[in-house]
Amino acid sequence: MKGSIKFVQAERSAFFPTLKKRVEQYFRDNQIDHHANAQMVVKTIVLLTAYITPFVAMVVFDLPTWVNLICWTIMGLALAGIGMSVMHDANHGAYSANKKVNTLLGYTLNLAGASVFNWKLQHNILHHTYTNVVHYDEDIDDKGFMRFSPHTRRKKYQSLQVVYAFLFYAVITLYWVIAKDLLQFIRYTKNGVNPNKPKENVITFLKISAVKISYLFVTLFVPIYFAELPWLQVISGFLIMHGVAGLILTVIFQLAHTVEGTSHPLPNDSGNIENDWAIHQLNTTVNFSPDSKILTWYLGGLNHQVEHHLFPRICHVHYPAISKIVQETCNEFGVPYLENKTFMQALRSHIRTLKRFGRIDPELAQM
Repeated sequence: MKGSIKFVQAERSAFFPTLKKRVEQYFRDNQIDHHANAQMVVKTIVLLTAYITPFVAMVVFDLPTWVNLICWTIMGLALAGIGMSVMHDANHGAYSANKKVNTLLGYTLNLAGASVFNWKLQHNILHHTYTNVVHYDEDIDDKGFMRFSPHTRRKKYQSLQVVYAFLFYAVITLYWVIAKDLLQFIRYTKNGVNPNKPKENVITFLKISAVKISYLFVTLFVPIYFAELPWLQVISGFLIMHGVAGLILTVIFQLAHTVEGTSHPLPNDSGNIENDWAIHQLNTTVNFSPDSKILTWYLGGLNHQVEHHLFPRICHVHYPAISKIVQETCNEFGVPYLENKTFMQALRSHIRTLKRFGRIDPELAQM
């Protein structure tokens, strides 16, 4: 599967080479590094502390049930923040110039009970290469009751997907813990996305299994057995944590690609996308709330998805600054720079898109 389609343009665009030079010049002129700065380090400490401290408090202290449930909620908020900020940058190699630091912080994904190995294949390779290309970008594959592409077969019940979508989003990370990694591992091994040899895959599978067992042991067994918390309370809190994290993570990623204005191109008869890769990213990706410092801090710059898709190896703390360069260069070359000014604009656009995808048949769909 990997590499089976290519981006081909009859005349190579000067857009991206020009943009790269200008962005590189920005870093040279300001004598700053592409990677994390002090602000990013502080954020990392804050988010990890916000995740770990409530859990320790529940295990060590005899807290009322309602306080424990608040602790689980805080953990869910922190877990989403870690995923969007720390883990995301680290697994793109954007957090640090030191590979060991990126590897270590990339494993913060294990705090959600998920596999770094699968995440890199799905996100770094499939999503970032084939953004919004059906059957290649797994983020827009049909998922159970949900339809995220105009090119897949529509099921009648999907006309109601906007009604149940956000409930589905809330169970995504829980599904990740239970089944997603196993199913992805099997699929990627069969379709060639996973480049490992059979012996390497045995070790990888054992590592994924060890992460799952360790995660469930710490988050469920420790508070129930060692802290002697009521099992129903712990299970409820665990579900709340994943519900909060799953809802936030899924909504934020959907607001970048499953909204109005984005395209869903199909390969031609030769198996090629007739476009420059960088311009394809601009056609399929949308920013939102670019001026909100609070959202930019918490979302790890994922409200600047345009900049992230063009420069995934640059730490997100630099996106607000380079966004001006990107926008000016887009205007100069006449290529799109898609943006929703507020979070609510983006959310409403996503809801309208879910309604449209739930109602239109493939033959009526716009590419």
